[in-house]
Amino acid sequence: MSTATYTALAVKRLREETDAPMMECKTALEEAGGDFEKAKNILREKGKAAAAKRADRSTAAGVVAIAVSADGRTAGAAVLECETDFVARNEGFLATAQQLAAAFLASDPGAEPLKAKAGGKTVGEVIVEAVGKIRENIRLSKAVHLSTANRFATYIHHDKLKGTIVEVAGEGDQALETGRQIAIQAVAFPPEVISKDEIPQSKIDAEMEVETQRAINEGKDEKIAKNIAMGRINKEYLKRVVLLEQPFYRDPAISVGQYLKEHGGATIVGFTRLAVGEGG
Repeated sequence: MSTATYTALAVKRLREETDAPMMECKTALEEAGGDFEKAKNILREKGKAAAAKRADRSTAAGVVAIAVSADGRTAGAAVLECETDFVARNEGFLATAQQLAAAFLASDPGAEPLKAKAGGKTVGEVIVEAVGKIRENIRLSKAVHLSTANRFATYIHHDKLKGTIVEVAGEGDQALETGRQIAIQAVAFPPEVISKDEIPQSKIDAEMEVETQRAINEGKDEKIAKNIAMGRINKEYLKRVVLLEQPFYRDPAISVGQYLKEHGGATIVGFTRLAVGEGG
């Protein structure tokens, strides 16, 4: 039988610093012969092994996290995914997602976000440590850094599965609140573009072909079918994919474009949607 080479205080401190389970802290201290720093390294290596072991597991749950600078001109965001809803609600997991959003606010993660810095560690190291603590596969599916001469308004849905960052031009709190309303709109009814002139003609032509054939299949002759198709594109397709054409979520009797006209002083310049399960 081995003799303990550590104190209860050392176990408590190791658990506080690593967030590893109590029994793993005891085992690590035993393996390290009571050497505290060596025990931390043992737990770190075990965390890496746990992350590698879980790397192929599906990540169907997760959260969106957003951080914005005080002046509203820079934003960072992360979509951090995990295996279960239970972990997605875990305080440690939520804190990790927010830590990464803050890191991406501070600097552009570029093409290799796992190598970006998050405090004194890389993003990849932060995630590996989180896997070791939480015992589920964790994956960064999206990393965003945005900057503008305008301002950013944001919204994250209450389930944290979806969020939007909207770039809004306009001065004052009212313009920012208008931008937030549009961010809610974009989460509720995800658009593809802001205005209809952004849709390529090839896409309109493809929709026209589909809707014309649909009308023909319903028994209409070709000329009437084309008129019906154009009507459907205006009433259905454009109102689905074009932000300014969509019915406004708070008052479907008006369009988003009309809402913006009624709340002058704000222009929507761009938007970035984030959602768990949609990848990068």
